[in-house]
Amino acid sequence: MRVLVTGAAGFIGSHLCERLVARGDEVVGLDNFDPFYPRAVKEKNVAALLSGPRFSLVEGDLRQPADLERAFETSRPDAVVHLAALAGVQPSLADPARYADVNVLGTVRLTEAARKHGVKRFVFASSSSVYGRDSKPPFKESDTCLQPVSPYASTKRAGELGLFTAHHLYGLDVTCLRFFTVYGPRQRPDLAIHKFARLILAERPITLFGDGSTSRDYTWIDDIIDGVVASIDEQGKGAPPAFRIYNLGGSRTTTLKRLVELISSALGKEPVIDWKTEQPGDMKHTHADVSLAGKALDYAPRVPIEEGIARFAAWVKAT
Repeated sequence: MRVLVTGAAGFIGSHLCERLVARGDEVVGLDNFDPFYPRAVKEKNVAALLSGPRFSLVEGDLRQPADLERAFETSRPDAVVHLAALAGVQPSLADPARYADVNVLGTVRLTEAARKHGVKRFVFASSSSVYGRDSKPPFKESDTCLQPVSPYASTKRAGELGLFTAHHLYGLDVTCLRFFTVYGPRQRPDLAIHKFARLILAERPITLFGDGSTSRDYTWIDDIIDGVVASIDEQGKGAPPAFRIYNLGGSRTTTLKRLVELISSALGKEPVIDWKTEQPGDMKHTHADVSLAGKALDYAPRVPIEEGIARFAAWVKAT
């Protein structure tokens, strides 16, 4: 099949493109190389992909109709996987308008482009951040998600709602995937696991917020990609168009304090910790109920945090 992947040069996007190409799909990536982190990092992510015949890359912005037109004309896709977004809770507090512009308007423009080109299958990367003050762990897809606690979270929930409207009005076949704290090789350098590992290796202080008791449901990249590919394939089985939401997580929580212990142990270095007060916009705990994805997609996370951190530490040391 032919797949258009937005955010293709990013962490999750590049891993997904590799998996799709490896199984024989033709993939066109769209990425605007946003300067949130260095362009060279993203170029390295897709260097191997660009050397093969089944992948091509369009540089462009979701918000620009002409760029979207080039991407759809180049790919003529059977399905769209929408991973591109401005990410991160704390940066969204500093610039909520830009987050809304990229994440909400960009998703609307992409949805309209898919409709214009007759593409019916649409997979959207949502986030565990949509679970807010009205959700209690373990989070279930049936939660109302009406009280997001950061601008980033609200833009992801808005994306889901806009796609429901497109499904209702135009028959778009939609799957929204709520990712829970994805990590692994090529993880964004600003994210906790990657940032902590680099600082600990350099024997520099790491900043921790709160008392170390906050917890996250960390999910190894290959487990996430298993779920994304399964969701693409579910849409191709000939059932009537639907609107689906699935959690993709590790289904296990790890405290911040324990996470640092695992990273430092895997690296063989003691961390230097600078404790700060809690930050606004962060959830205290996240935990995915993945039973729905298990039934529908045969999704089952396979890499526990101990094994994943050991793998990640080996990658960091080698790069």
